[in-house]
Amino acid sequence: MNDIEKALIEKASELLTSGAVSRVVGWKKGEFSYDPSPATFESVQSLDEFVYNDFCGANLSKYLINISKKEGKTAVFLKPCDTYSFNQLVKEHRINRDNVWVIGVECQGKIDNFKLEQKGIFGVESESYDGDTLKCKTLYGDMQAEKGEVLLEKCLSCKSKKFAVSDEQIVLHDMPKAQYDRFSKVTELEAMTADERFAFWQKELSKCIRCNACRNVCPACSCIKCVFDNPKSGVAAKANDVSFEEQLFHIIRAFHVAGRCTDCGECSRVCPQYIPLHLLNRKFIKDIDVLYGEYQAGEQSEGATPLTSYSENDLNPEEAINKAEGK
Repeated sequence: MNDIEKALIEKASELLTSGAVSRVVGWKKGEFSYDPSPATFESVQSLDEFVYNDFCGANLSKYLINISKKEGKTAVFLKPCDTYSFNQLVKEHRINRDNVWVIGVECQGKIDNFKLEQKGIFGVESESYDGDTLKCKTLYGDMQAEKGEVLLEKCLSCKSKKFAVSDEQIVLHDMPKAQYDRFSKVTELEAMTADERFAFWQKELSKCIRCNACRNVCPACSCIKCVFDNPKSGVAAKANDVSFEEQLFHIIRAFHVAGRCTDCGECSRVCPQYIPLHLLNRKFIKDIDVLYGEYQAGEQSEGATPLTSYSENDLNPEEAINKAEGK
């Protein structure tokens, strides 16, 4: 057990024992070290299954949409990037803020299982560090990798280590900064020709199996009835049958969350086909910054968003296109 995990368990135990909260939302041990899952803990005894390690990349904010409406207060552990999603959901009146005790928790960057697999590391039973080297005990023997080479992309380009909201914080160590600008990949795509970009996205989106994992995990996708579940929409299939449909789903979803996406990276993290869906959202974020002024969704829990407010100084369509193209 690492020191930050121990501190989180102690805090959860304290809150449950005192009756200050009825439940705690955190991460539960999986069969292996690399597969913890979001969970609710309602007793001190249940905390035996609590875990917080570098595989706990899941953003817990969306689970609070339903949990915050239950009787009794809920405590939740949120990493810095997760707090923006929480704030955005509060702004949209999807979370009962008065019923949630937010505990900001330290994050040293989370591991990408896909990157581990690419290095031939499977079946991780436990992990430790020797400096920046990740040492894994696996079903197949001891293996290692440099941590910086196996971090989730959202951690490598982390937007902020600032907690957008918290009632208290548990931070025992300095948190690392981003290794590169989060819009660098978007800039690379913008530099492509139209045909090159089309080929890039056609290749990536053709992998989609319409499992809906990206939609289901996305905090910004919180509609009670999703348009893609409407059989009359023409895009309700579980698997793609035409190329137009496979592109339409992700592009429409990106438009739906534009101005509300906090860039938490969950869509790409859970995609079983490893499609870089976050790049679509980051393109919208970048354009909104250019057209309407720098804006970070979820930074505030109040106020209008760029695409839901109007000013006489807003650009007309032609001006917006020219500005976006740098003219």
